[in-house]
Amino acid sequence: MNSFSALAQIVVAVSVWFVWTFRFHNVVKEFNHFGLSDLTRSLVGATKVALATLLVVGIWYPALVLIPAVLMGLFMVAAQFFHFKANSPWPKRVPSLVLLLLCVYIASASLNLL
Repeated sequence: MNSFSALAQIVVAVSVWFVWTFRFHNVVKEFNHFGLSDLTRSLVGATKVALATLLVVGIWYPALVLIPAVLMGLFMVAAQFFHFKANSPWPKRVPSLVLLLLCVYIASASLNLL
């Protein structure tokens, strides 16, 4: 795996960990704004943190990268959908869009390894 892909994996993972730990109060506000339940928020958070961990582990074990990258990308598509549905301003949509693009790159780079 090339170094840019590994860097992208780290950026996605650290971003997810940061948001779901240090910025959790914003996550609570957004999920409430979107009308999603606490259970949904907890399931999404646990899954995203697990996927982020797999992306980091995938630096050493590249076979683990494709599925977490695709699933994380799907979470970012869902985030874009909910931001669109709630008519969020563009600055709120940009982070999940950037992470989505990084996930697409990571997934495509991992396919080239197979």
